[in-house]
Amino acid sequence: MSETADRLPAVDGWFTTGDEPHLIGAHCSQCGTYVFPPRSGDCPNPACDATELQPTPLSRRGTLWSYAENRYAPPPPFVAGEVFEPYALAAVELEAEGMIVLGQVAKGILAADLRVGMPMVLELGELLPEPGQDPKLIYVWAPA
Repeated sequence: MSETADRLPAVDGWFTTGDEPHLIGAHCSQCGTYVFPPRSGDCPNPACDATELQPTPLSRRGTLWSYAENRYAPPPPFVAGEVFEPYALAAVELEAEGMIVLGQVAKGILAADLRVGMPMVLELGELLPEPGQDPKLIYVWAPA
């Protein structure tokens, strides 16, 4: 992928865009619950009465928990290229937090290349822009 420093994330505040990108989640210091995407407010754990979550970096490595492949262009507002290219989606269990995060798999890696239990790492990918707009960065999963 080309230089990322001059490109903006598709969703601000969900991940970093440096050399070793990582997701940004939130953590309850009272019960230890993690959430992604990041949010503020009450802890989502029904057994916890904490009223504040702290932004926190999440693991950039994990284990492939499940996956699927999309072989048709989703409806708008999804922007597909002139010729639609199938892509895989992965549910990855984060190494330290144990939570599962869904994300697109890096371009060119399809379901035939994936196996449940394989190590995965977070990378940056590109979201196709709407006509006249610059591409945006997204987080993607790739085999480690």
